[in-house]
Amino acid sequence: MLAIPVLAAGGLGLVNPNTTHLPLCPLHAMTGLWCPLCGSLRAGYALLHGRLGVALHDNVLFVLGLPLLVLLWSSWAGLRGPVRIPRPLGWTMLVLAVAFGVLRNLPVGSWLAPPA
Repeated sequence: MLAIPVLAAGGLGLVNPNTTHLPLCPLHAMTGLWCPLCGSLRAGYALLHGRLGVALHDNVLFVLGLPLLVLLWSSWAGLRGPVRIPRPLGWTMLVLAVAFGVLRNLPVGSWLAPPA
């Protein structure tokens, strides 16, 4: 199970999503709107190359949520005991993701959108 994220990170580390054509976000391809995950491949690539500022600019939500994603994945993969997210925290995370997705598509939040 540990091989999956290691191989994924290795592949992402070798393929620059800024210059290589990768599958687009269906929402962005059809509407031109940025979803909460748009820019996360570029942010992951930047993190793998030690560029935290670039990663935060590409997708701040992904960068800040990455520790939680790693924790949840390690629990799912059986590398640690079960992790239970309290219901209020789960709802808060959902509201933050939706608010981030809406805000990055408004002129006032355009600085949250990844580079085009």
